[in-house]
Amino acid sequence: MSDLEQQEPPELPRGIALAWGVAANPQRGPKREMSVEKIVEAAVALADAEGIGAVSMAAVAAKLGFTPMSLYRYVTAKDDLLLLMQEEATGLPPEGHREQEGWRAQLTALFEAQVLIFLRHPWILSLPITGSPITPNSSAWIDVGLEILADTPLTDAERLAAVLAMIGNARWCGMVMAGYSEQSRITGLSPDEVAAQESALFDRVISAEEFPHLRRAIDVGVFTDDDDPFRFALERLLDGLDAYISGLDRGEEHINSAQWPTLEPAEMAGDKKYREAQKAVRIAEKALRDARKLERLALRDAHERLKRHP
Repeated sequence: MSDLEQQEPPELPRGIALAWGVAANPQRGPKREMSVEKIVEAAVALADAEGIGAVSMAAVAAKLGFTPMSLYRYVTAKDDLLLLMQEEATGLPPEGHREQEGWRAQLTALFEAQVLIFLRHPWILSLPITGSPITPNSSAWIDVGLEILADTPLTDAERLAAVLAMIGNARWCGMVMAGYSEQSRITGLSPDEVAAQESALFDRVISAEEFPHLRRAIDVGVFTDDDDPFRFALERLLDGLDAYISGLDRGEEHINSAQWPTLEPAEMAGDKKYREAQKAVRIAEKALRDARKLERLALRDAHERLKRHP
């Protein structure tokens, strides 16, 4: 037996243990009136109403009519509370995807359900991602995605990669849509009016000389177009997955994907010489950007002179 096999399994952090219902109960404290579930529900309600910045142990305690010390007997750290709040707000995946035919339509339904969660609870998007979601509800979403792809010729690793891609796209879509919704709430403008205002701001600062391709996109109205860029991205992701699965059905080989680049040891250790070298690179890159900007401005001035004096 290897040393790794002989090692004891790691102890569950208290937040994760609470999420799975296997944490030890407090020995003292208010009876019946207080529970982890009631604390989390109050915290979620507070975040939904006032944003995640309003959530503190003291604020949640006040909402429940108890002292902060009473909460600490049940939830010993704010990070644990945030984890439990995310778990509560995420909930179990709905069953709507089962009404759809085929893995593609079912993944799309799951994607849409995830986006709705982010719109209902946008504060989730501000919580840091510190690793894989090892909680019941978050695990259930991944499990459903894997179930949807279970009958495809994808490997287990490829199925998980496809599900993570869907979750990532749903998160990005939710982040932008929630931002627009918040802007609408603050300004009183409709989503279309917010988009039009954004387009007008771009129109003021983006020149054809400095950003020719972005300028062209603005001129044809991409920021006020009715087409949904997130739906387009989702469909192209599914197209690629569909094509890959079709290739496997025809007997093509699985593709071994290369690893993402990782930090060099010098970067990870914060090596002084490495930091100085990186600073020099940033300075050089800024000088190059400034030089190119001057070049574009000079080119624009030359065009203006030619127009005045052909």
